Amino acid sequence: MTKPAPGNATQLLLEFSAGDQDALNKLVPLVYSELRMLAGRALHRERRGHTLDTTALVHEAYLRLVDQQNVHWRHRAHFFGVAAQMMRRILVDHARKRGAAKRGSGRGQVPLEDAAIRISESTIDLTVLDDALNLLAEFDPKPCRIVELRFFGGLTIEETAEVLGISPATVKREWTVARAWLRREIG
Repeated sequence: MTKPAPGNATQLLLEFSAGDQDALNKLVPLVYSELRMLAGRALHRERRGHTLDTTALVHEAYLRLVDQQNVHWRHRAHFFGVAAQMMRRILVDHARKRGAAKRGSGRGQVPLEDAAIRISESTIDLTVLDDALNLLAEFDPKPCRIVELRFFGGLTIEETAEVLGISPATVKREWTVARAWLRREIG
């Protein structure tokens, strides 16, 4: 499947920001497959049998995206960065609701030596990660945003740099520091 030309999506986002509702109808086919890829990456890290599937996550994120008031979309990378943030919120909210329903169900402690392994595997507890990211954001919001874009959004170093308006070298450095901080915090 071929990616749409970035300029087309960017132009439509600008038109939608200016109030052109017809631009939204043209935008959907251009961004849908990429939103599905983002959702697929986000759900890949989730447990088997997750009640949300890729389509449900895309639709929920998309509804939240188009419902945004006073957002002036700058370019497609900005749109996908916000989409990654929306997907994080949806997955974390879902995990918190699931955890609240199961509270007291004998969920065990993770031994410290296993914690480092958990971070490198796909079994990360999203509520724990979200709490750690919120703590990181209190100290410095930029690395938190980078983790959000890279981990939840699957954006490349270059795309993340474009969304945040910083250099790729800064993204690489902050990404490395943020991952180390999160490993220590979660572990």
